[in-house]
Amino acid sequence: MLKKYYISKNARSNGDHEIHAELCMFLPQVDNRQFLGKFISCTDAMVEAKKHYFSANGCKRCSENCRTQ
Repeated sequence: MLKKYYISKNARSNGDHEIHAELCMFLPQVDNRQFLGKFISCTDAMVEAKKHYFSANGCKRCSENCRTQ
């Protein structure tokens, strides 16, 4: 099943822009997120996210499989 994924526009204190699935409790407010597309997994969403932000990282809650730290 495809999920909508977003990336935060504002970086965290460590410089990461986190990717989130549409129902994540940590999904940023509308003005602080960019729609990445619909994907089967966070791995596919991460490929798209890296086109926008080199320092993209998965959310520890909804995209843990794509988290590098």
